[in-house]
Amino acid sequence: MSESNCRLYLITPPRLDPQAFAPILVAALSAGDVACLQLRLKDVSDDDIRRACDILRPLAQSHDVAFLLNDRPDLAAECGCDGVHVGQDDWPYKKARLEVGDRAIVGVTCHDSRHLAMEAADSGADYVAFGAFYDTPTKAPKTRAGTDLLSWWSELMTVPCVAIGGITPDNARPLVEAGADFLAVSSGVWEHPDGPAAAVRAFNDLF
Repeated sequence: MSESNCRLYLITPPRLDPQAFAPILVAALSAGDVACLQLRLKDVSDDDIRRACDILRPLAQSHDVAFLLNDRPDLAAECGCDGVHVGQDDWPYKKARLEVGDRAIVGVTCHDSRHLAMEAADSGADYVAFGAFYDTPTKAPKTRAGTDLLSWWSELMTVPCVAIGGITPDNARPLVEAGADFLAVSSGVWEHPDGPAAAVRAFNDLF
């Protein structure tokens, strides 16, 4: 396989102690190229999110990795994050953009919908995310996307696309070949049998 332009987009585990997770994160980020890290914490307090940002954001940014917050443009702006990722049930794109500013990254979940993706791109989103491509232990997927969606998007549009959902080094090749610009991975890295650093190296070898 020839070299691609695809890059790795890490998503944190949905449950973590940021202090204990910090050295695990550093090992992963030191193992190879990572484009960004999304902090995705569910059912925790705003103060828990702030603490996690304070501990993990500097580690990502010191490795030239963009630090994005899931769902919360208000806290992303407050905590010095590089951007935010919003779902269809979260803040609408335009409101999120106003909150974080023009220089921040704003990505949008578009499930398996070409219509939602084109709307997001036309509005100014920095990337669109499609999925789920595979079964995932992280969350119950609302939709299932096919590689034809990635191929269609990469041929027609310049806004980058992110593939998400159950991606591992073993099943990622079709997504890369279909034109995904980024692979968003959570358990495929943090729960890799040989450890997160090995997973990052495996993804980079694939790219």
